[in-house]
Amino acid sequence: MKTLTDHLAQYATYHRDRRNIFTHFIGVPMIAFAVTALLSRPGFSALGLWLSPATLCALASAVFYLRLELRLGLLMSALLGLSLWGGANLAAQSTLVWLSGGVGLFVVGWIIQFIGHYYEGRKPAFVDDLSGLIVGPLFVVAELLFLVGVRDDLREAIEERAGPTHIRGKNALV
Repeated sequence: MKTLTDHLAQYATYHRDRRNIFTHFIGVPMIAFAVTALLSRPGFSALGLWLSPATLCALASAVFYLRLELRLGLLMSALLGLSLWGGANLAAQSTLVWLSGGVGLFVVGWIIQFIGHYYEGRKPAFVDDLSGLIVGPLFVVAELLFLVGVRDDLREAIEERAGPTHIRGKNALV
């Protein structure tokens, strides 16, 4: 099985331009929440919990993240829980609100992603490896941790394999 560093370094090779990483801070959470909301129907309440296809996907994702690393896995599991809560609340609305909210977030999130990959000059990671779809949210959380100075060991290991982040092109502003 690939390690946490293996997954993040492979994903990072598609995401070295800082503008692309920035768009991922917006687009990936929008897409992840949209998928959770859209998969929150059909569902039912049991023991005070809303059980739906989103719940099964979140549990499988949590197991994946926890197997990679306990600390990041617990953080990702908490974020998945928040997404499940929000998705269930959106799914409880009228069909029009649920669908327009979920589909709207999904489409806008992907538009933002493709803008970032325009700056990167490279296609999204999931095109070559579908595991990029589950690694993407983990990458965003890891990059946020790196920004606040947490997990420098992991950042350094990723940069050793994928290279440092940069702003690509002659007309770069930063």
